[in-house]
Amino acid sequence: MKQGITGAEANLMLVESIIPAGEKLYIWCYRNDGTYIASRCPSHLVHPFEKAFIELGAMEKAKETVRLGKHVPVLIGSAVGMQWAVTLETERNRDCFFVIGPVFYSAPDPDQLKTALHNEAPGYRNLAWIDALCSSLADAPVISYSVFSRYTVLLHNTLNGVQEGLEILQDGQNPVPVPDEKPVTKRNRMQVRKNEQVLLQMVREGNINYHDALQSSADISPGVPVHGRDPLRQMKTSIIVFITLVTRAAMDGGLSPEIAYPLGDSYIQNTEDCRDSGELGKLAHAMYHDFICRVHYARSNPDYSHAVQKCCDYIELHTDQKLSAADLAQLVGYTEYYLTDKFKKETGVSLSTYIRSKKISRAKILLETTSLPISEISEKLAFNTPNYFIQCFRNAEGCTPAQYRKKTKNH
Repeated sequence: MKQGITGAEANLMLVESIIPAGEKLYIWCYRNDGTYIASRCPSHLVHPFEKAFIELGAMEKAKETVRLGKHVPVLIGSAVGMQWAVTLETERNRDCFFVIGPVFYSAPDPDQLKTALHNEAPGYRNLAWIDALCSSLADAPVISYSVFSRYTVLLHNTLNGVQEGLEILQDGQNPVPVPDEKPVTKRNRMQVRKNEQVLLQMVREGNINYHDALQSSADISPGVPVHGRDPLRQMKTSIIVFITLVTRAAMDGGLSPEIAYPLGDSYIQNTEDCRDSGELGKLAHAMYHDFICRVHYARSNPDYSHAVQKCCDYIELHTDQKLSAADLAQLVGYTEYYLTDKFKKETGVSLSTYIRSKKISRAKILLETTSLPISEISEKLAFNTPNYFIQCFRNAEGCTPAQYRKKTKNH
């Protein structure tokens, strides 16, 4: 081991120690110029897995991440369904970067992988490392996107001594649900349908506070269960179906067909043109965000003043915080009395009632799409106590949160 590298190797051992023993994940360390340092990957897998990382262009993307000085973990895909994540250790070993992977989101088939590699670059078919890679697929981790994203953030937090959440992967990184390894017979179709309805309802409402719902859907839905000879084709199929549904929901929400149809067609064409699974994920997330924002602005009340609309948007995005009239007045530069009077005149409800209604709307989504305890939802939405949350919910919906959850699960 070269001088100065022991710290990086120690970090590899540290990160591996916090990953459950039964979870098959491989972590690597490279110098910023791409020189291999060490890995926690079995020796017989190092060559084929590292060769794939280099030949499929993931190494260049990782080095570009280093050159750009990104301080958040970055997901990297490929044209054959292999995925990696890269992160930097920003405070100590600044001369190296760490990689987790490769992983597949659906179980790979050796013949399919060879075909996909041949389509990507015909010369690959005759390279010995391809045979080695395909014979090693039994040792390639197969996990869902949501699990992989959590381990990626865990790696980043451990290396940098921080406590970041999944939102650091949401800036153009989170894909919509992609095909998973779960058999179709084990899918909870009722829960998948319920999450789909929530996602599309957020589009219809132009609800810009959509991130938790999107993540929750990624935890549950395996996407369109189509299995073909091209892993990238599987992802494209799921995303094109999702674009179609979102386009229709946006029109239901008031977006003009003259805008919605061409926009959806453009995203479908961009999906077809994409040759990288990581880029597909970014494209899908950008599409969902784009449609929601367009519906949001189309539905914005033209009778609201700029200040009142700004307060409405701020409340929508901060239902997880304690919100007061004083804070919102400071946000728009008004006195508290003037803002509360103006808000009620324009919206017809008091500021406190509006805030409470948005928190209850958020609670309904969490009750429908997660199994979080009532007390945790209360805390997540910054209610003073669980009892106060239950009281507010009953006043708004005519039933308790637990009764609402039971009722929605039965429909």
